[in-house]
Amino acid sequence: MVPQHPGVFAVNTLVLVLGLIAALGPLSIDMYLPVLPSIASSLNTPESAVQLSLAAYFLGLSLGQLVYGPLSDTLGRRKPLLAGLALYVVASLGCAWAPTIETLIAFRFIQALGGCAGVVISRAIVRDLFTQQEAARVFSRLMLIMGAAPIIAPLLGSALVAWNPAGAGWRSLFVVLAGVGLVTFVCSAKLIQETLRKEFFSENERGVPEKRSLLATYVSLARDRTFMAYALAGGLAQAGMFAYITGSPFVFMNHFQFGATAYAWLFGANALGLISASQWNSRLLRTNSSERILGGALVGLATAGAALVIVSFCNASALVLAVPLFLFVATLGLTFPNAAACALANQGHRAGSASALLGTLQFVIASLASGAVSALREGSSRGMAAVIGTCGLLALATFFIGRPQTRKYVRPHL
Repeated sequence: MVPQHPGVFAVNTLVLVLGLIAALGPLSIDMYLPVLPSIASSLNTPESAVQLSLAAYFLGLSLGQLVYGPLSDTLGRRKPLLAGLALYVVASLGCAWAPTIETLIAFRFIQALGGCAGVVISRAIVRDLFTQQEAARVFSRLMLIMGAAPIIAPLLGSALVAWNPAGAGWRSLFVVLAGVGLVTFVCSAKLIQETLRKEFFSENERGVPEKRSLLATYVSLARDRTFMAYALAGGLAQAGMFAYITGSPFVFMNHFQFGATAYAWLFGANALGLISASQWNSRLLRTNSSERILGGALVGLATAGAALVIVSFCNASALVLAVPLFLFVATLGLTFPNAAACALANQGHRAGSASALLGTLQFVIASLASGAVSALREGSSRGMAAVIGTCGLLALATFFIGRPQTRKYVRPHL
């Protein structure tokens, strides 16, 4: 069944609202990083304890997705989304008020439980409204925000600390996040209508939505070879990104002696490559299927990862190392939108659950890759390069082994 298709103006408005929802994640994480020392000083607690608040956010982000997915398939997209955004606003204000580190950790967990509703449901909404080809285009446009937010967010966090370094700066950060969450809630309430079609609602004879078994739904998805191929390929590619984020500060600032400004330029250049590739993806989708672009992108990803390993073990200079690293990160701009679109394409009645499992798998694999980089940190670029290269090769292998072998690529007519 072909998804309902909104008009051009409605599509642009929807993308803006979904982009605002997508920005909550990077803002909640990356704005927070520069204020960690300030929180430790203000609450008179070790920095290791403050880092637990970040871990609590990641835990809430991972667990919450698994709940919102089935809820959005049963109750519709709109109600769980608005409930999650409301919870995010309240929890953000709780973080701003938190008198102790224990309270802050608890509210950060609740904040993540609210914020992850947008992560899951925004992908499901795109799946509800667009065909696979068009969904890949929409995801590409959202990559503009997802790529720019990690650059802007730390600068905003640093500015808030500089504005009031005595301690209130980090509290104002959460007030700002609550304000962004409130604006997102209002825009979502006014501009996003229910997108789950009535025939997909599961109701009993009294018209009350039935509760589907979470375990049965996720087991069924795990047995879907096509979905898992695309989800794992996308997850492994994202794991390479996390390995880069975890390892690159130590590689370039400690090993190659980059200053903070020089590293910021390097990070920004890679983010620009990611954004540019995601916008190029929209053009490619006019004449190529999303599966074909994804396959080519994963070949490029594996090649760049292998090149990164080679130059790293040859003790190449920072400039030489930066070239395959740039190519790897940029290629993710082609990988992410198409992997999501392909994974969700045939999941109409359970798109919310599929989106949730997709996000959780990506997060779990990325966390493992990040941990591997930390464990392999030995004063050079080899550990980071090895993890990134492995992620690229495994993503390519997963895609070609698991995808449907009989499916032919057909030029779309959009």
